[in-house]
Amino acid sequence: MPLLPGAEPFRRDGGEVGVLVCHGFTGSPQSVRPWAEYLADRGLTVSLPLLPGHGTRWQDLQVTTWQDWYAEVDRELRALSERCTKVFVCGLSMGGALALRLAAKHGDAISGLALVNPANRVHDKAGALLPVLRYVVRTTKGLASDIAKPGAAEVGYDRTPLHAAHSVRRFFLQVDSELPQVTQPLLVMTSPQDHVVPPVDSERILSRVSSQDVRQKLLERSYHVATLDHDAEQIFEDTFAFLTRLAPELRAGAIEEGTATSGGA
Repeated sequence: MPLLPGAEPFRRDGGEVGVLVCHGFTGSPQSVRPWAEYLADRGLTVSLPLLPGHGTRWQDLQVTTWQDWYAEVDRELRALSERCTKVFVCGLSMGGALALRLAAKHGDAISGLALVNPANRVHDKAGALLPVLRYVVRTTKGLASDIAKPGAAEVGYDRTPLHAAHSVRRFFLQVDSELPQVTQPLLVMTSPQDHVVPPVDSERILSRVSSQDVRQKLLERSYHVATLDHDAEQIFEDTFAFLTRLAPELRAGAIEEGTATSGGA
């Protein structure tokens, strides 16, 4: 199937510090591409994959499971680890849950996590019925474009297939059980006004991880897809500051680049 406009994966080679960026459920790389490009422009080696079943039509997502999505980001992480001396993971929504599982499973191979509105639960009251309901009803309304900024839109599905939603629910339960294994430095950026993932998910994640270096920032002007919303630039800046604190060589590279640019002006 042809990809939706903007749903293409994004990769760019840079320095020896890498970052894997994970998009959310029913979304596409478009929702986090500005985040990925911002980091790539500052010298990082960046990988932003397209999750299986996403970026085409909802029928393709219907036949995939969380194991497929996780396998894709796991492969990308391993490839970055072969290329880079340090690797970080960023994620939006379910992408945040994928990042947390990678951290739980890969340990010291990941140097830190930056998450925006990470998901931890399916809060819809019908969620408990998904094991049966998915055989009766194929889809429900879509989740895309929960954005406060006028004119901004997310490339995603207008319907949510219930087989995939059931798999997401099982995945969140799996990740929740693994949160105590997460020990890496953690930056969590949370929108108090989020109509897809409530802030309580961030609070539960923060209460269950074993990380000692933990920071939380509130995104007061944005809804769920904050990476395309009013606080996007702040997200990008805070993420880069977080990464450079943990990988000082990034700051040195940025200074050298800035000096070279000034010298040629």
